Amino acid sequence: MDIVIKLTQFLLSLSLLIVLHELGHFIPAKLFKTRVEKFYLFFDVKFSLFKKKIGETTYGIGWLPLGGYVKIAGMIDESMDTEQMKQEPQPWEFRSKPAWQRLIIMLGGVTVNFILAFVIYIGMTYFYGDKYIANSELKDGVWVVSEPLEQAGMQSGDKIISIDGHSLDRFNEANAELITAKELVVDRNGEQKTIQLPVDFVDQLMKNKTEGGLVIPRIPVIVSAIDETSPNFETLQVKDFIKQLNGQEIKYADEFKSALEAYKGQTVDAVIVRDNKEQNVQLKVDAEGKLNMAFAMGVNLNDAEKLGLFKLNTDHYTLAESIPVGLQLGVDKLVGYGKQLKMIASPETGAYKGVGGFKAIFDIFPQTWSWEAFWSITALLSIMLGVMNLLPIPALDGGHVMFLLYEMISGRKPSDKFMEYAQTIGFVLLIALLLFANGNDIYKSIVGK
Repeated sequence: MDIVIKLTQFLLSLSLLIVLHELGHFIPAKLFKTRVEKFYLFFDVKFSLFKKKIGETTYGIGWLPLGGYVKIAGMIDESMDTEQMKQEPQPWEFRSKPAWQRLIIMLGGVTVNFILAFVIYIGMTYFYGDKYIANSELKDGVWVVSEPLEQAGMQSGDKIISIDGHSLDRFNEANAELITAKELVVDRNGEQKTIQLPVDFVDQLMKNKTEGGLVIPRIPVIVSAIDETSPNFETLQVKDFIKQLNGQEIKYADEFKSALEAYKGQTVDAVIVRDNKEQNVQLKVDAEGKLNMAFAMGVNLNDAEKLGLFKLNTDHYTLAESIPVGLQLGVDKLVGYGKQLKMIASPETGAYKGVGGFKAIFDIFPQTWSWEAFWSITALLSIMLGVMNLLPIPALDGGHVMFLLYEMISGRKPSDKFMEYAQTIGFVLLIALLLFANGNDIYKSIVGK
């Protein structure tokens, strides 16, 4: 059932993005009286799952879910219909339209992608508000759960002051900013320290995956599971808090891990909290310094507030107030994705190894249905689709825009033969990128990273 929910969200999001992107080309084409021969969700290689001709346009659904397309008459596109281009230009063809009209048609898809993302962020701001933990709430700093971040010099208990020169006001933003960061400033026992992150930090993160992020709020030791074969199975229960070990106060889970090291192979007196009452128990520590139980590496925001770990702030907005807040959120996501692309383009960062294909996109959807998660992911994917389509690669919208701008500036239109060659080269590049991204997915699935 979980896989069905993930797949449903994945296909619904993908279909929505593709249809609206292609609609962005379709509408201005029709406004400028340009004939659109096909409008397809997914690719119809050899056959279609569904098709119906209405007027001059055939609408359909292909069987290959790798995208979608509109086939505009008189345009050299992925269909590579060169026979039509050998005929005399017709007034209803794309090639017969003024350059400014062709530019608007080509920019229509990415324009819709960006508008969609911003509309979603505005809507989410209005309906869900903004939940966050103020960085100032984390009085005792953060728990560093990423080995590469520890190796770079950050320690549990550090309070993050700034990342790349920008002060951190909301803890929720820390993990996303750290991924692309070069420098962070922390407060360690009242002293400010500057930590330089290595240029291949992203590559190190991918090799040392940690669930839950790079840093999480410091929380008490909350038992989340206990092995039936554990000698402590009868002693501990899920949701127990371990408060003391051998008289030593254990405030946070990161302290607990290091404290256990001193009691390998021993039985230790402990104090636990169960149902808001303290109990004295004895815990058996194995030779590896473990209790054979799992403890929570983090809790969701609502549970954290109920447990009194820190205050959860929720800002609510009117529809008018949601507009600037949602727009700013969209801009922040766009800038963040731009930073990631810049890192991917720099081989020394190793970020290119993390490029993923359809499986990577599929994996980010949750196994339980959540409209909030669905819309958040869809908005981000819309931004990614818009940015990727703007890349100046022939066969992408950005490639067509590049040639149109050249035509408008120079007054010279590239020949149809040149455009055919450019489209072929662009198509080969796209296939190579597609193979690389999905090949990365397969490789990571095999090696488990």
